[in-house]
Amino acid sequence: MDDVTITPAVPQTALRLRPWRPDDLPALVAAHRDPVLRRRLIASPADEAEARQWLDAQAAGWKSATRFGFAVVAEDGTILGHVGMKVVAAGVAEAGYWTAAQARGQGIATRALETASQWALGAQTLVRLTRLDLLHAEDNPASCRVAEKCGYVLHDLLPPAPPAFPARGHRHVRTPRGN
Repeated sequence: MDDVTITPAVPQTALRLRPWRPDDLPALVAAHRDPVLRRRLIASPADEAEARQWLDAQAAGWKSATRFGFAVVAEDGTILGHVGMKVVAAGVAEAGYWTAAQARGQGIATRALETASQWALGAQTLVRLTRLDLLHAEDNPASCRVAEKCGYVLHDLLPPAPPAFPARGHRHVRTPRGN
């Protein structure tokens, strides 16, 4: 996978999406020290060993064409977040993302998710995808806004499913434009 550069129409920092690399380990561990991030994610690496396993899973996903995780990188090389697609059924993948604490509120999640969604439903040739699902907790309005800005339509409300999902959730769905 070649890196994807996001060059905004209005002056903002350019972002690059690229597969995660082993040398991203320190930035991954640092980002996951954030209590907000740890509370919102199902899997949040707590230490270097868990972060290494997470990075290994990202690499294995690319090799098997079942998971496509991108580091969201600033022009200066700083890791600002993650966006990824995990294949869950024939033609269907779940989209997910997180933004490092210092990068929140700057539109980075929206820009990264939009670019990755376009790639997943159009440009990529690794696996045929016709639908992307984005799930988030109902009490996370920021994720709802990001989903809507990226063309994900609220599809249904999900009941709690403890322990992984202790609260109700939203499922947003996106299909290729024009479908």
